[in-house]
Amino acid sequence: MRIAPAPPSPVRKGCALTQVESEETVWIPLSDGCRLAARTWRPAGVTEPLPAILEFIPYRRRDRHRNDDAFTHPALAARGYVCVRVDMRGSGDSDGLLYDEYTAPEWKDACEVIAWMAEQDWCDGQVGMMGLSWGGFNSLQVAACRPPALKAVVSVCASDDRYRDDMHYMGGCLLNDNLQYGATLFTWLGTPPDPEIVGPRWRQMWLDRLAVVEPPAARWMQHPTRDAYWRSGSVCEDYGQIEVPVLTVSGWADGYTNAVMRLLSGLKGPRKGLIGPWGHAYPHVATPGPSIDFIAYLARWFDHWLKGRDTGLMDEPMLTAWIQQSEPPRPAYVERRGDWIGQRQWPPADAKRLALVAAPGGVLATHPVSGQGTLATISSPADTGTASGEWCPYGWGSDMPFDQRGDDALSATFDMAVLSETLTLLGGSEVELSLDCNRPEGMIAVRLNEVAPDGSSRRITYGLANLALSDDYSGPRRMVPGAPFAVILRLNDAGYEIPAGHSLRLSIATTYWPLAVGSPGPATVRLHSARLLLPLLDADNAAAPPALGTAVVPAYPEARQAVAPARGRIAVTRQLEREETSVEVVRNLGAVELGDVALTLRALGSESYRMPWRDPASALSETSRLAAMQRPDWNVRIESRTSLGFEGEDYRFRAVLEAFEDEAPIFRREWDMAIPRPKALPPGNGPDDRVATLPA
Repeated sequence: MRIAPAPPSPVRKGCALTQVESEETVWIPLSDGCRLAARTWRPAGVTEPLPAILEFIPYRRRDRHRNDDAFTHPALAARGYVCVRVDMRGSGDSDGLLYDEYTAPEWKDACEVIAWMAEQDWCDGQVGMMGLSWGGFNSLQVAACRPPALKAVVSVCASDDRYRDDMHYMGGCLLNDNLQYGATLFTWLGTPPDPEIVGPRWRQMWLDRLAVVEPPAARWMQHPTRDAYWRSGSVCEDYGQIEVPVLTVSGWADGYTNAVMRLLSGLKGPRKGLIGPWGHAYPHVATPGPSIDFIAYLARWFDHWLKGRDTGLMDEPMLTAWIQQSEPPRPAYVERRGDWIGQRQWPPADAKRLALVAAPGGVLATHPVSGQGTLATISSPADTGTASGEWCPYGWGSDMPFDQRGDDALSATFDMAVLSETLTLLGGSEVELSLDCNRPEGMIAVRLNEVAPDGSSRRITYGLANLALSDDYSGPRRMVPGAPFAVILRLNDAGYEIPAGHSLRLSIATTYWPLAVGSPGPATVRLHSARLLLPLLDADNAAAPPALGTAVVPAYPEARQAVAPARGRIAVTRQLEREETSVEVVRNLGAVELGDVALTLRALGSESYRMPWRDPASALSETSRLAAMQRPDWNVRIESRTSLGFEGEDYRFRAVLEAFEDEAPIFRREWDMAIPRPKALPPGNGPDDRVATLPA
């Protein structure tokens, strides 16, 4: 079934207006008989074949992502491309079922789609792939599959390592984002196709999807170490599999920054890296600003690799990065202070690092200190970490880390002397610790903060380490409670300028809630030594940054906002009577009326995190999600609730999924399960006993 092409719409290109025409639904046949629904855009009136660009994601092109697609793809099409936005198998209006993220069937489908695109009469055989988040992940993963027609990819706000840098785990510590993103995917996996596209079979397709939905958060929790599940789809396992040129992009506020520098270091083919001040969004619409004319940058990239035009882009620095400058910490920013810099290559040929060591008296010294004994005994209160902001900020609300003084007061801190000159960091800091722990589990949260003359503390970067796991997260650590052992952890990459008159602070805590789930029992850690290695901006590697322009994104005229989107921590409350801290988070896409498809879409969500001060075993994380689509003759809704707590030494996970048609319930299923938590092992010989203790 094909919908008649929409009337051409004007898209501004430089000073001229270029007409773009779109086809609402194009069916792409796969080898197993499944058909995928796609939307296409191309320059109006152009008859010769053009290069094509694919975005391949499960986020419903017909409604949920219609507003997002309304500028990006038409704007690229106006520059001489056919853009193809595909609903993955089992999502949106496509056939089939979707079970999990980043699977071999997903990559196979994408490769078939790329081959199909290359064979169309509107395509000249040259195909590019791009995407944000899920689409950024699978752009890299599909590139590693080497489909012949794929010539270049763009990966935005994604990762090359599914375990180390995704919403599930950080430093081996379970993140509460695993629950919240799991709740979002849990809900949208069960949404139906649009009857206007698939016809009467929509209801059976919906019931088939609901029948196979399982809570993704629980599946991910059943893989607490970096096992084969996570290694699959982590392109860092073999960068050599990727031969096509890669543009990798992220923002310092995003949760996926680290992949940019790793990809630049690991890939051998043509590559470029771009890191701005942004949260989790395409740079032409991202906050905090400044945003850039990312469409023009994308066009230069694809013009070079798909059209064979020398745009000059490959003569520019390998890495372009925004160096953030000091400013008062706030939970939300419109723009960040800073400047663009360029680095000719990454990593620098002569990378420079500044070594600092923790010393008695809370000092961060520039010289080794010997015979210091125990530097600190750390047993942080269970609610330490409420100033962390979100693990993956979107920049649309109060989701950034704010003044760290409250968390610093609950941590062991070591301060450097006031700087006499500016210090500029670029890259990943490394922390080497010697410590012991009184339990066969526990965590360490390390923050690097800038301290201003007024005492305010701004988080530059941070990292977590699950003490029960080995440093490579492949399995349990061998630990004797009370016996010292070494921990090495890498803090998130950062580009930051600390001015003269300010200082650096190393803060170490044993909890970081609610960003990380934590443990049911408090751990006490004795810190014996700490060494910090800071990456310094290499002036000898400097190159002039490119001109990135300013984004101008027109409003989508066919969408009327009924409920404004909102994201962020809306309340951090300390209940004195109950001796409890709670954090409330709103995560609404809002409600929008989409005039061109005559549909009202609602997507609402929230989380609640509760931490009793004296009883972390009673901590509880809860989510709520709603996705609803409505026309005069069609009214459907999906609701989900999930919760995570402790039961003894295990996690207790619960979930409910419900579906409604015309307000009548048509589906309900509940889950209630115990999920084992990894523990350190006592001393022993041989590797087999380690593996045997892991949950299945």
